[in-house]
Amino acid sequence: MGKRILYFLLTNILVLLTISIIFSVTGAGNYINEQGGINFGALLIFSAIIGFSGSFISLAMSRWIAKKMMNVRVLDPNKPMSAMEQEVVEKVHRLSKAAGLMHMPEVGIYDSPEVNAFATGPSKKRSLVAVSTGLLREMDDAAVEGVIAHEVAHIANGDMVTMTLLQGVVNTFVVFLARIAAWIASRFVKEDMAPIVHFIAVFVFQIVFSILGSLVVFAFSRYREFHADRGGADLAGKDKMVHALRMLKAYSSRVVEERDTAVATLKINGRRKSALFSTHPDLDDRINRLEGR
Repeated sequence: MGKRILYFLLTNILVLLTISIIFSVTGAGNYINEQGGINFGALLIFSAIIGFSGSFISLAMSRWIAKKMMNVRVLDPNKPMSAMEQEVVEKVHRLSKAAGLMHMPEVGIYDSPEVNAFATGPSKKRSLVAVSTGLLREMDDAAVEGVIAHEVAHIANGDMVTMTLLQGVVNTFVVFLARIAAWIASRFVKEDMAPIVHFIAVFVFQIVFSILGSLVVFAFSRYREFHADRGGADLAGKDKMVHALRMLKAYSSRVVEERDTAVATLKINGRRKSALFSTHPDLDDRINRLEGR
């Protein structure tokens, strides 16, 4: 379920670097004054333009990137489908109506052994819900409905747009601080080398600060997962949502025990990374919050 976040962040970093290179090469948005110091007002405006441009371009590309990278096969309700595919489409459409969505999301399936699903898209009108073949094989009908309800809740909550605004703010500070740090670094070299050092340092610091800034996005993602769990419980029923999370936990535990590297690298949970670098809270925490509600 964390793939939409990871692809969004990766696309954002690449877009941000591309825009920054174009601005640097063309000399647009010059923030160095005649005395060689920084015009902080001009730099902040310059940073905000780049930062929010990068995040909104990433949002606009999110659905297309997800389809291409995951090789998602979009299901057309007007064309013949298998019984399993029809059930997935029916669940997405029924839960979307229950969530009050005016436009039905695209529904897709991607071939993967992982037990996973994700929702993405630039708006509620242009969204996508995709499930893996592994999820359809491993989970029973109630659990599949709980997972889909969780993803529909992400769309209904407008999580991608909210994340885009947050990412725009993070990007702005990344660009702003990277250029200040690069300017400081260029002060420690000979005057004829300063422009080259400044140019290179900008992108080095921008990558470093982007990684640090992603910690804020990850923290927000973990918060929104709890919120989507509650939304999924409202749409499909708390029992189905808890059941889905328990099945995810059982699956991830089995993957760890089997040490199936090909699957373990794709698992939703299991031997988790540091909580700071995780897009999702621990499954036990998610289950406990739902049951305590």
